Amino acid sequence: MSKTTETDLPPILVTTEEKQRLSGLANSSMGLFPRVAYFLAREMERASIAPDDADLRNVVRMGSQVDYRDDSTGEAREVVLVYPHEADISRKRISVLTPVGAALIGLSVGQTIEFQTPDRRTRALTVLRVSH
Repeated sequence: MSKTTETDLPPILVTTEEKQRLSGLANSSMGLFPRVAYFLAREMERASIAPDDADLRNVVRMGSQVDYRDDSTGEAREVVLVYPHEADISRKRISVLTPVGAALIGLSVGQTIEFQTPDRRTRALTVLRVSH
């Protein structure tokens, strides 16, 4: 299995405010959740930035409802991407400070991303639908 490199990663887009908030969240979480915090920080570093009022209809943003496919199982899931204090798995609200949440942020419909799970397996997700 090959290691995913920066050039293999799909382009992502976040707003100025989201980049600032998520970069701060990643930095403040390095001690508690180093692997996912590093992944989120890396995603924010490579993200293209859009103005806060940009129409990002098909882009996964904070608060978006996202339908995605787990490409290893073919299973489709529906979640809402939220900040850690709003997470509630029973309501399908997943934190951006989880591997899946950090992988989804900034992706557009149709894009696929590979990332590492906590047990160091590679997993791929494809965004099927985004609503705000």
